[in-house]
Amino acid sequence: MSSTTAYRRDIDGLRAFAVLPVLAFHAKLPGFSGGFVGVDVFFVISGFLITAIIAREIDEGQFSLLKFYERRARRILPALLVMIAAVLVFATWLYLPADFAAVPRSALMTLGFLANVWFFTQTSYFGGPADAMPLLHCWSLAVEEQFYVAFPAVLWLCARAAPRQRLTAVALLVLASFALAVWKQADTDGFAFYLLPARTWELLAGSMLALFTTPKPSSRPLPQTLALLGLMLIVWPVAAYDRTAVFPGVAALAPVLGTVLLIRFAQGTMVGSLLSLPLLVGIGLISYSLYLWHWPLIVFAEYVANAPLVGARQAVVVVASFIFAWASWRFVERPFRNAQRFNRRRIFTLSVASMGAIAATCIAVLSLGGWSTRFPAQVTQMAEAVTDISPKRGTCIIESAGGDHPDCVLGANVPPSAAIWGDSHGVELAFALGEKLQRSGASIVQRTRASCAPVIGYAVPSDPGCATNNVNTLETLVVTPNIKRVYLVAFWASPAYNQPGMIRMIDGTIDRLRSAGKQVVLIGPVPRQPFDVPRYLAHAAARGKFASARGASMAIYRSETDWLTSHYARWAARNVVIIDPLAVLGEGYHSRLTIDGKPAYFDSHHLSLTGARAVIASAHID
Repeated sequence: MSSTTAYRRDIDGLRAFAVLPVLAFHAKLPGFSGGFVGVDVFFVISGFLITAIIAREIDEGQFSLLKFYERRARRILPALLVMIAAVLVFATWLYLPADFAAVPRSALMTLGFLANVWFFTQTSYFGGPADAMPLLHCWSLAVEEQFYVAFPAVLWLCARAAPRQRLTAVALLVLASFALAVWKQADTDGFAFYLLPARTWELLAGSMLALFTTPKPSSRPLPQTLALLGLMLIVWPVAAYDRTAVFPGVAALAPVLGTVLLIRFAQGTMVGSLLSLPLLVGIGLISYSLYLWHWPLIVFAEYVANAPLVGARQAVVVVASFIFAWASWRFVERPFRNAQRFNRRRIFTLSVASMGAIAATCIAVLSLGGWSTRFPAQVTQMAEAVTDISPKRGTCIIESAGGDHPDCVLGANVPPSAAIWGDSHGVELAFALGEKLQRSGASIVQRTRASCAPVIGYAVPSDPGCATNNVNTLETLVVTPNIKRVYLVAFWASPAYNQPGMIRMIDGTIDRLRSAGKQVVLIGPVPRQPFDVPRYLAHAAARGKFASARGASMAIYRSETDWLTSHYARWAARNVVIIDPLAVLGEGYHSRLTIDGKPAYFDSHHLSLTGARAVIASAHID
């Protein structure tokens, strides 16, 4: 086993091929749409190196759990704790109340290496809310540490009970975990992405490599070819995958297998020489700190600008990430790995004390809620619009590809006389309609599915259930005689809906409803904003620029929605009622952001309840 644990420059260089794609992906640099696979490369490297050390020590009768966790503490905790402390300080300074409350919670979960479980319950890794979570990237550290809680014991038990079957046992665990990952890969709940059971096989792939002691092929061309193949299996998904990829699962095989091939065959090859270049080795040495610091810097930069990184800001943040990473490696990582400077007792004492201090700070801050007293009243009022949503948003809409739609009746406790059918843009409008109908003793049923336009024939590759749901919804509405009116609503300003044949499909949907005797009401597009509206208005108020805050250009809105709005007159001639949100949101050259001093949106394109109520009130329908 000794050969597997000797220092290898090419593996440090391989770390650069893991961290650079992640950095580039998060910084939204072109050509790195699949950069998230760098985490999978890290997992394999970690499994290989740590297993090699554990197995060698077990074989030599020198393994100690205390010594193992001392090494983990030296490697992981100092830089991590400094980063968490810095995130808390910067979030206290920058974050608005609604965004701030989640930071100490995620910090506590990160301290307990449960960040993956926490974020699994909170957000998709690729979802919008993730962009305001500066500790999101710590999910991968949690996966690793959870793995290393159990795996050393597994290897030790194998050595005691069946030493010759150690590799076989690990292989069976790989197959079981991979099977689970494939089974769960199509689910959009994040289980396969965040949680250890479906990620274990990636770490164990490295473990198998460490336990596999068969000599490498003596034929020189074969290692050269396999190493080059390994490199391509990492580079290809970095460029070819994107946020829509079904990942992990089968798609993770490429970067995992590529990493295995490089670790196994790169030494002594041209690819190995590439990986051993001083620049790549240097990046590999600071890769842990670079991983820790790049994401908070990106999140904070985008938060302050209230916009994604572009142009010069991308370059500044990338350079800053390297500066912070080098400083963290030089002044935090290296000193604490020096056992003469920090012995075992001292490293454990400092770790426990630091974790306790950070945890106590988080608990104290949590008691303050969002700590709104940090800001003037107007800033807080604008920021709080993120909570101005339908109380039924969490229960009356399907946010993922799986599952059936619930039927939610809003208004009076009577059979519904109307239905609202649409995507997530229908949620607040449904609640506002329910309030209006309740005053007259009527009710409405809500049938809304995220990112699923209420159009027969519309298909979403990422949500195969959308088309089926629409067919089921239409059939239900047609055969329900008490439903006399159907509201169609969607994020019509989304480019996803402006596609060939969409108007024809909308016409067909309207015809089906009208032929069943239903009155059709089309609620038109809401202007989408290039920023999160509550945050933008709160920042404007904090800087004394609230009065000059402006919404999206109406010219841009018209160019984005003319494909739909140009048919208003034709539909109205067929007795389709048109509710145009511009009646309250149109304002000269720019769309309107507030209604009676309150934000009309709770994010960049969904109406808040304030905005929805204003749109419904402007419609003058019974």
